[in-house]
Amino acid sequence: MPQGYLMLVLHNHLPYVRHPEHEEFLEERWFFEAVLESYLPVLYILEKLHEDGVDYSITLSFSPTLLSMFDDELLQKRFVRHLEKLMELGEKEVERTINLPEQPLARMYRDKIRKIHDYYTERCRGNIINLLKDLNSTGRVELITCPATHGFLPFMREEAVDAQIDTGLKTFERFLGFKPAGMWLPECGYLPGLEKILKKHDIRYFFLDTHGIIHADPPNFMGGAYSPVQCPNGVIAFGRDPESSKQVWSKDEGYPGDYDYREYYRDIGFDLPMNYIKPYIHPDGIRLNTGFKYHRITGKTEHKELYNPDAAKEKAAIHAGNFMFNRQKQIEYLCSIMDRKPLVVAPYDGELFGHWWYEGPIWLDMLLRKIHFDQDEVKTITPTGYLSMYSKNHIAQPSMSSWGDKGYFEVWLNGSNDWIYRHLHKAADFMVELADTHKNAEGFLRTALQQAARELLLAQASDWAFMMTAGSMVEYARKRTIDHLGRFFKLYRDIKDKTLDKVWLNVVMSKDNVFPDIDYRIYSSHGSEAAQKVLSAWS
Repeated sequence: MPQGYLMLVLHNHLPYVRHPEHEEFLEERWFFEAVLESYLPVLYILEKLHEDGVDYSITLSFSPTLLSMFDDELLQKRFVRHLEKLMELGEKEVERTINLPEQPLARMYRDKIRKIHDYYTERCRGNIINLLKDLNSTGRVELITCPATHGFLPFMREEAVDAQIDTGLKTFERFLGFKPAGMWLPECGYLPGLEKILKKHDIRYFFLDTHGIIHADPPNFMGGAYSPVQCPNGVIAFGRDPESSKQVWSKDEGYPGDYDYREYYRDIGFDLPMNYIKPYIHPDGIRLNTGFKYHRITGKTEHKELYNPDAAKEKAAIHAGNFMFNRQKQIEYLCSIMDRKPLVVAPYDGELFGHWWYEGPIWLDMLLRKIHFDQDEVKTITPTGYLSMYSKNHIAQPSMSSWGDKGYFEVWLNGSNDWIYRHLHKAADFMVELADTHKNAEGFLRTALQQAARELLLAQASDWAFMMTAGSMVEYARKRTIDHLGRFFKLYRDIKDKTLDKVWLNVVMSKDNVFPDIDYRIYSSHGSEAAQKVLSAWS
């Protein structure tokens, strides 16, 4: 019998990036790289673990925007084209490095890309959602989702929060065929009262950063962050364990920074001559990552040694063993002070595994195998599995929190991005007005109202404010915010003035085609009496 439990949670999300107006678009590569380097490798490992009889449990969150991109025919075709170009580059690299020490690495990358291509086109049948359905049926993977466009909920009025959650859940159910039991709050952003809207939508649990649980009122002196908190209305909040987080996330002390691991920032897309690499980067000559990286981290130096996959795999095994050992000791101690078996919740961004930390999927595979074969003290578990064992939990009100820098909301509200919120708030007010004014619209008016709702949701994505704070792709983040808001305000004026431009609207709909079954009436402030009580409590 285990002494305690480990809850691994991988949150997978990308903003909706789809540009049919361009043959190739720079930011679509975010999606291609994440699918190639993170999503497919991790899902392949989970499927192989199941085939090998490994008893594991893991929770995977996939955002509605990411699921929509998985299912999009245009992006599916472009991803396959991306793989084919990389396979061509792989053949050229094998030839170019024939007498160089990079030769084995070139072969490794070429063969891996071929394998991923075949896995995607044959096993997934061109759509990762097919694989997610199969993994869900094993009982080892618990699938959940997040609000529609990963909007930062604490900054929204109640109707906008309701629309984000409702649209997200309906999108997940449309793709996966069932309603998830839990929800990932974007950026773990939480404000007291949010659980009341989650309850309205039958969400059973969500996740918070450590201090959201530690500072709950009243505090849980017996369990701290190692047992969940039950909100007064019954919704469960699981808190992140800081120790397991630091071991994986920390840029200075975490595993991914080990000197034997692959160096992310050295890539032939930047290192090789332009006349050689040009067909495999952006058509405008913008140098990009290709995934062909031949160096290891080496140290805090510009000089980088050649990457050794065998040494990196050995180090991943050591780190998997270390992680397991630390959980064993952690749980051994917690058992002595708790009245139940302790729970260590370890949530991470899914894109860390494979994309930023190349050896991450190997580490995950080895960790789950070691937990199954090498010990009995720790067992992996899903939220639903844990709640089936412990239906009664400490009742308290969690505190305001996020998992961003400094633990609160500064990442998404500061001098670099504060200008967006007066426009987002006004747009949400206008959307409520439109929904109240046109309660049962039909025909083209209904189509315009639906598109207005889409544009507002897309403008609310937390990614844009985050990118402005991080100083990464700032112009793109500003443009996406301005474009979606501009389209929304034009739709608002045209609907009010009865001057809808069908040609323009059809062009916009072809670009921003996410959430085809969206119901604009979710923004109405005149819902049922019960719903109004829930929503008024949020304010």
